[in-house]
Amino acid sequence: MNTPALKIRIYGDPCLRKKNVPVKEVGPGERMVMQAMIGTMYQAKGVGLAAPQVGINQRFFVLDIGDGPMIVTNPEIIKRSGSAVMEEGCLSVPEVTIAVTRSEELTLRYTDENNHARKLTCNGLLARVIQHEMDHLNGVLIDHYASHEEKEKFKERLAILQAKQKA
Repeated sequence: MNTPALKIRIYGDPCLRKKNVPVKEVGPGERMVMQAMIGTMYQAKGVGLAAPQVGINQRFFVLDIGDGPMIVTNPEIIKRSGSAVMEEGCLSVPEVTIAVTRSEELTLRYTDENNHARKLTCNGLLARVIQHEMDHLNGVLIDHYASHEEKEKFKERLAILQAKQKA
């Protein structure tokens, strides 16, 4: 089944700053949206895409760091350890990268696309992508982590993105 690409919301869209509501249950409609999100993520050459990035204020996201797509609903980090800094970009904040410190390892409790409770312990890139997407579920974008120097560096770019959003 070929699903059309969804519109990715860009910096300045109020949808990106909202705290999102839990998913009551994943049904056929939600699965269809999740599959469309996976296609949209691949088309945009991203490794993760959260529901608010396509205008849906619910707590789920999709990701693929090269091991095949994963759908995460109502995630909760129950354990964290270590920390690492890495430059991050975001499909909703194009042409901007910010150095972000995140936990190196985490244990995640979530529900999959078949409404099964899951638990996952991971590290490295997978842990980073999960934390980045969970930020989206809480209305947090990468600019939240920007140093004063990074804010100055990207000030003009963010203003342009915000102005496009209002136009």
